[in-house]
Amino acid sequence: MLKKLIKRRGQKENLHLNKEISNLNFSWKKKSTKAQEEMVGFVLIVVIVAVILLILLAFGLKSSKKEAVESYEVTNFIQSFLQYTTDCRDSNDLEWFSIKQLLYECGYGRTCLDERDVCDALESELSGILEQNWIVTEQSAVKYYGLEIFSGGEAIINMTKGEETNNCKGSMQALAHEIDVYFTVCS
Repeated sequence: MLKKLIKRRGQKENLHLNKEISNLNFSWKKKSTKAQEEMVGFVLIVVIVAVILLILLAFGLKSSKKEAVESYEVTNFIQSFLQYTTDCRDSNDLEWFSIKQLLYECGYGRTCLDERDVCDALESELSGILEQNWIVTEQSAVKYYGLEIFSGGEAIINMTKGEETNNCKGSMQALAHEIDVYFTVCS
């Protein structure tokens, strides 16, 4: 009987111990699932933030492409086109005039070897250079350009295309013989 009593008591304790272990396993499983849910939530938040950053980066890259012209490009353009060799030849020594030389000769009523007026040749060459280098359309980044050349305070060339905007870059080049070249580009 004692053995039965001990056996029963052992079974009750064993049953009690099994319930405690079962409860412990259940609470551990509960915590484990909760932790998994939290990790899934964290990963979801990280993915959402990454997508938002990629979208912002894409917009940032698109807007940086919109900058059409920098100031140094305008300055370099003036210096470059002044050195451009034209199709106008000097009737005296048969050398080809540069744009800069045409600017100097324009006020003196000289002609090219092919009998064109130097000022007409200058205007024709400048028009071609501007049209090839600064494309002005609704879809292009450049919306306006303006070239003004003064000799002794008097305008000898005034070429514009498009409509001026608030985002303009410009440069000025002073040459000998009181010749001033102003060029502006707007985007």
